[in-house]
Amino acid sequence: MGKFGAFRILVYRDLQIRYAGTWLGYFWTLLDPLAMSAIYWFVFSYIVGAKSLGEQPYILFLLTGILSWTWFNGAVTDSARSLVMESKMVRSIAIPRYLWIIKSIGAKGAEFVLALPILVVISIIANAEVSTALFLIPLAFVVQFLLLSGIGLILAPLTVLARDTTNILRILLRMMFYLTPIIYGVSDIPERFQTIAYLNPMTGIISMYRAGFWNDPNLVTPIVFSVIISLIIFITGVIFFKKVERSVLKEV
Repeated sequence: MGKFGAFRILVYRDLQIRYAGTWLGYFWTLLDPLAMSAIYWFVFSYIVGAKSLGEQPYILFLLTGILSWTWFNGAVTDSARSLVMESKMVRSIAIPRYLWIIKSIGAKGAEFVLALPILVVISIIANAEVSTALFLIPLAFVVQFLLLSGIGLILAPLTVLARDTTNILRILLRMMFYLTPIIYGVSDIPERFQTIAYLNPMTGIISMYRAGFWNDPNLVTPIVFSVIISLIIFITGVIFFKKVERSVLKEV
């Protein structure tokens, strides 16, 4: 069995375990981001009254960001714990160890893809305009997968060596949610902070997911930043994992 075959089986196994015993199964993939988007849409449209926030239709704007963030948040959390949670399998099954990390990202990525029909339905209901920039969605997916793989390959060994990594990670992810243009757009960020915002690779990734619905003249800069930073993190993750793999296996 090749590496891709092993990866596919591990992803399928992950999804089976996640939905085993649930009544709604796949529909949880849709309900979670939809519920979050509905809450933020109500709060910022009717309670806070921030009518100028993001782009219209705001519910579609929120969904594009929250779907991508849901994948990011879930994949980072799961991949960080993957070697610890699957320790017996990691030691006993003769497949490349990095697949145990990448499969967590693949499983969450599959959920992300399965949730994309929500965007189609909401865009039709909201009568949203669509442009040819939709072709950036596959690029955004690839860049996000590389980014998450790099992060996972760094965090999974660190979690084995220092178990409180997950506690630190929980705090950082909560902070990063508000520092990422999910409930607001890049154009809402004050100009003096925009360069700093571009250093967050999720800024450009989310901008790519949104490009097909809203014309952003300043799209190139965040995309370039995201691609370069994601590649750097991915390469760093691969090198780091190879360097510490033997030490980590002794601790698993």
